[in-house]
Amino acid sequence: MTDLIRMSAVAAARRLARRELSAELYVRAFLERIDARHEEVHAFAYLGREQAIARARALDQGPCVGLLHGLPFGVKDMFDTCDMPTQGGSRIYTGHTTPVDAACVALARHAGGIVLGKTVTTELATFPPNETRHPHNSAHTPGGSSSGSVAAVADWQLPLATGTQTLGSTVRPAAYCGVIGYKPTYNLIPKRGVWATSDTLDTVGLFGKTVPDVALFAAGILGCTELQVEETVSAPRVGLCRTFEWGHATPEMQSALASAGERLAAAGAKVCEVTLPDTFADMLQAQITVGTFEMGRTLSDEYLRHGDLMRPQLHERCALAWNVSLADYHHALAVGRRARALLPEVFRDIDVLLAPAATGEAPQGLDWTGDPVMNQVWSFLHTPCVSIPAERGPHGLPLGLQVIGQLDDDQRTLRAAHWIQQRMAYQPFSALDLA
Repeated sequence: MTDLIRMSAVAAARRLARRELSAELYVRAFLERIDARHEEVHAFAYLGREQAIARARALDQGPCVGLLHGLPFGVKDMFDTCDMPTQGGSRIYTGHTTPVDAACVALARHAGGIVLGKTVTTELATFPPNETRHPHNSAHTPGGSSSGSVAAVADWQLPLATGTQTLGSTVRPAAYCGVIGYKPTYNLIPKRGVWATSDTLDTVGLFGKTVPDVALFAAGILGCTELQVEETVSAPRVGLCRTFEWGHATPEMQSALASAGERLAAAGAKVCEVTLPDTFADMLQAQITVGTFEMGRTLSDEYLRHGDLMRPQLHERCALAWNVSLADYHHALAVGRRARALLPEVFRDIDVLLAPAATGEAPQGLDWTGDPVMNQVWSFLHTPCVSIPAERGPHGLPLGLQVIGQLDDDQRTLRAAHWIQQRMAYQPFSALDLA
């Protein structure tokens, strides 16, 4: 069973399609791992054991149905699922069910994917954490808000999982746990049926062990085979980007970016320094303004009628929305539009940017999920971002960098991320069977 769960999703998909691997056996291997590790990691809010086995058996008995045929995946508990509760990590929604799947879940099932269960989220994908722990050191946070999805993938409990990103909820936890986190271009993956917090910022994200894995997942959901990443890709042109938030990065994170630049240049990439236009200096505050305005109003019914069931931290955050004027909101949106208009100039001579994916290692303690400051601007810019593990920090936990692409240039971004990841110092899943 250990050999099965340590295959890449790409390798497993090939074997499942060739009938060299039974979907039921593959699903049962992950269920066995979950049973062994759930009490330590707490990645799942709901485990659909019987539904998954039944679906796997049906797939084994019928034709190959799509790119994701027989691949189990986890669904963040902010996505509607027709056969499992969707509770958003909140007491307000205890036992809540819906008769339909979120669009991306429906598409993944249509491509042959098997929902193994609902993964833990922070409360309504915001700030208060729930019970998930870092799979490599349970005294540290796995990050959030997609905490259960990232922990399950990092702990070999799932090959693939969905997440969301409003501030940094895909890229940051992936960096903390040493897996691949892919935040596509805004709205590339449909959001219908994914509970909202900020419509301007919310983006569906994906987790996997390798870049080709998340690319396969996206290709299967969207029915776009051109998103898949080959094992061998050409060297990209990389711009090292310290960003205006550089002062928040720990010394070891700052060193990791510099070391990555040297390593990539030695491997044949064209590497240069990129300084963002001055307009980008206003982006962080603008993002905070937009997120605050929209989150409080999006969660208005929960806040106004069910505030007593909210965690105090979230209740206080929602209250802040009413301090943001409409004029300030529109001004912040305009800052984002101006910065997005400058992106073609930023990317004129490069394929991707490389920047910190988090401020440093996963913080110790379980009462918060870490600082998203290295992600917020990119979420507001709507660019595709891929978090890749790069080095180990002083506590032995991963340090992640993010590969950032131009708007709507997800194919190039994924290919560049794959090439870069293969040349990083830290290779947590280097023993994967990629055949």
